[in-house]
Amino acid sequence: MRFLADENVPYGVVRRLKREGIDIVSVYDIKRGITDEEVARMATEENRVLVTFDKDFGMIVFVEGLKIPGLILLRFQPKNINFIYTMLKNVVTRDIDFYGKIVTVHEDKIRISKL
Repeated sequence: MRFLADENVPYGVVRRLKREGIDIVSVYDIKRGITDEEVARMATEENRVLVTFDKDFGMIVFVEGLKIPGLILLRFQPKNINFIYTMLKNVVTRDIDFYGKIVTVHEDKIRISKL
């Protein structure tokens, strides 16, 4: 799996996941300060599942019809970098085909739906 972390995912989390062998890049690595639509296009162009805390991506996908390979929507309180890292690692290392899906991650549950 290939992942793209939105700017709201701390860069320290992305670095730690990379060190764990996860194929993830951050928007910070490519271009900062871009619009959500540009982030979505970037995910599509690079065939990466988007990881974000930004619930606006649900609207972009479902209302505006913008296509992305997959979406991991983080819907928990980001208490600290270690907590975010642990939650995200727990999700991305599961045996889930993230492509074509929206995976909503709460502190106590994960919900998987089709895009």
